[in-house]
Amino acid sequence: MSSTKYFGFLWLVAILGVFSMPCFATVFYSKDEAMKLAFGEDANVEVISLFPSAEEVSQIEQLAKVKLDSNLISVFVGKKQGVAVGYAMIDSHTVRTQPETLLLVLSLEGKLRNVYTLAFHEPPEYQPPERWMALLANHSIEELSLNKDIQGVAGATLSTRAAINSARKVLAIYQVLIQNKPH
Repeated sequence: MSSTKYFGFLWLVAILGVFSMPCFATVFYSKDEAMKLAFGEDANVEVISLFPSAEEVSQIEQLAKVKLDSNLISVFVGKKQGVAVGYAMIDSHTVRTQPETLLLVLSLEGKLRNVYTLAFHEPPEYQPPERWMALLANHSIEELSLNKDIQGVAGATLSTRAAINSARKVLAIYQVLIQNKPH
């Protein structure tokens, strides 16, 4: 076989291999469904767009020990009968090579109430179970570290680390941009 035909054959095998790979993308909740999870069926949800200064970004990154991906932060405020009941933020990040999107729900006092997986594009066995996500609730930012305060999940180490980083980031955003400010 000539080298041109051989490389053409390898190219064809590579392309067929890519298209025959299994697709793992799973979207669990839409944005509207996520807001109902966060605040309940009867809540009105307002979106606040925050634009942190360079100093605030630095503060957030120091507290979270994670880089802030954007200078635009959308905070969802759940209200019932005109009174705020909590905050939520959606964080999308890459776990290993594929994206994951989490909904992180905070109480008015800035405590992490719930973490929900909205979408997970890695293989399903890399996804931490819901009961592990529930372990993140009620921890302060100082208490959220993998293997020190919260144990990882075998086979999902990168996913658990990404979830903890998201939780730390959201808690830091609350401390720097939301706490003690009227919304």
